[in-house]
Amino acid sequence: MKFSLILGLALATLVLSPPKGAVAQGDAPGSSDEAIYAARLARIKTQGGDAYDSMEAVPGAADVRPLPQAEPPTLPADVLAKAKAYALANNSKALLIWRDGKLEESVYGPGTDAASLLNAKSMGKPLGAIAVGRAIKLGFIKSLDQSAADFISEWRGTPKAAITLRELLSMTAGLAEQGPVQDPASYMTRAYLYPRHQDVLINEYPLTSPPGTRYQYSNASAELIAVIIERATKRRYADFISEAVLKPLGAAGGEVWVDRPGGLAHSGCCILLPGQTWMRLGLLLMNDGIWEGRRLLPEGYVEAMKTPSAQNPRYGLAIWLQGEYIPRRGFGRPGQMLGAVLHSEPYLAKDLFLFDGNTNQVLYMIPSQKLAILRMGDAPPKSPEWDNSFLPNLVLRAIAGR
Repeated sequence: MKFSLILGLALATLVLSPPKGAVAQGDAPGSSDEAIYAARLARIKTQGGDAYDSMEAVPGAADVRPLPQAEPPTLPADVLAKAKAYALANNSKALLIWRDGKLEESVYGPGTDAASLLNAKSMGKPLGAIAVGRAIKLGFIKSLDQSAADFISEWRGTPKAAITLRELLSMTAGLAEQGPVQDPASYMTRAYLYPRHQDVLINEYPLTSPPGTRYQYSNASAELIAVIIERATKRRYADFISEAVLKPLGAAGGEVWVDRPGGLAHSGCCILLPGQTWMRLGLLLMNDGIWEGRRLLPEGYVEAMKTPSAQNPRYGLAIWLQGEYIPRRGFGRPGQMLGAVLHSEPYLAKDLFLFDGNTNQVLYMIPSQKLAILRMGDAPPKSPEWDNSFLPNLVLRAIAGR
């Protein structure tokens, strides 16, 4: 969610490279931390935007080959023209349309091209879920139902010891849900901006519901994935994403915001990668976790990601699902209009699932049609309002010949 609105609102077959830096250790805080925190808060309050002031490289594959382009496209020219016009009118930096093995369309906004790093916002959450799947496949993590306290030892002997990885990824861990706060003393503010936000996430963030009983949208649940990945794999989060996720996909890398140099990465947001890298991540899920004949995610893991919890029929493990149609779907619990996004009509494919981040960073995946659509960029104009169902339904109608 936008910070000004909701403050603080993924070894058998892989040899990991040596760590590029030490795993975050939570070294002793100092007065400089408070100064950095105050400066970040002041900058966001006065200027808005993001607080990405300390970035860490996330290397991609050494030999990145562009995804194949359909020549000529199979979709009607007028449909592609409408999609392009809609994307550009809504401040998009990238629009990619993939169908049946090739890119039908690749559109970039002014000053952007295929190599440009695009801000994922909350699309970083499903990347964290993919990272957990890779860690399970590689033997670092036992299962989705493993206790988070196996890695966050500070939680042992506390009510938080009951939290599982599945509950963190499904936002049912019981950690306090997001709210519109900008109090410098708030744990929500500190969990986003403090230079040692790991300490806040682990020690200060309250449990407000018994684990597994309630969906509560909480950035903290997703941010803790970086802690778990680092402690489970003994690698920095950026290094694990690079070696275990991006390089096997032949994907280009980028950079991720860390709370301080050598500190913890933000895994609930704040990673910048090119558009085709995001498309490859979507194609991996559409192909049940298999890339070019190699299984990267455990069998059944993608299905688990697409399975909603009992507490929210529209949310799986860090990805959004169709569920029963409602005109406005918010990020908060069902019935809560937190960050509600317009859907003018139901999606026309029952198997559609999507990544969805603040300012309408979105990747639609429709396995039945071998179709994926990526839109990333700046916030669309307030009027006319962004419609989350427009692009996929435009293309689906063309495929169906309507």
